[in-house]
Amino acid sequence: MSVLVGRHSEPSNSGRQGFWARHPTEVARDLIGWEVYVGGVGGRIVETEAYHQEDPASHSYPGPTPRNAVMFGPAAHLYVYRSYGVHWCMNFVSGAPGEGSAVLIRAIEPRHGLDVMRARRERDDPRALCSGPGKLCQALAITREHDGLRLDAPPFELREGSAGAVVSGPRIGITKAAEKPWRFGEAGSPFLSRPFPRAGRRG
Repeated sequence: MSVLVGRHSEPSNSGRQGFWARHPTEVARDLIGWEVYVGGVGGRIVETEAYHQEDPASHSYPGPTPRNAVMFGPAAHLYVYRSYGVHWCMNFVSGAPGEGSAVLIRAIEPRHGLDVMRARRERDDPRALCSGPGKLCQALAITREHDGLRLDAPPFELREGSAGAVVSGPRIGITKAAEKPWRFGEAGSPFLSRPFPRAGRRG
């Protein structure tokens, strides 16, 4: 079991490369419990997925292209892409420059700006507002215009935070390298996009 402790709620210095310049699985796990806000709207990160250039499921696997260029650095920037031509998805770039890695933010627990999120999502239940990468981008009004923006500057704000037990398991909605346990979440959170299997790995 892995319990994240010792973090305090204060604005995070996203330019602090010691945190971001690591393998995306480490960053993805440690982001659970952090808070992300876009224009003051957002909440706690409860689910993430890691992607790396050596991973066949990653957009960076073929190498740099105009679409995925942001993934290759610098870290602590936002990579935004369109999923299936329908939903925007936001990722936090990690790793060393040129590494081609990022963390997909899959779900957050809404905390601030719920009325705004409800209007954008046309949903009332807080559990339905941000329980998936496309849903949370709609709730936070994330679009391709945010691609490449720094995470330590407006409209973004990150706050370090703590989480309960963190569980990992296979990623969702992919066909390549689906066996990798690179999906991370806060155990028992009702705001996950999908529950983790009971046999999910802790730590």
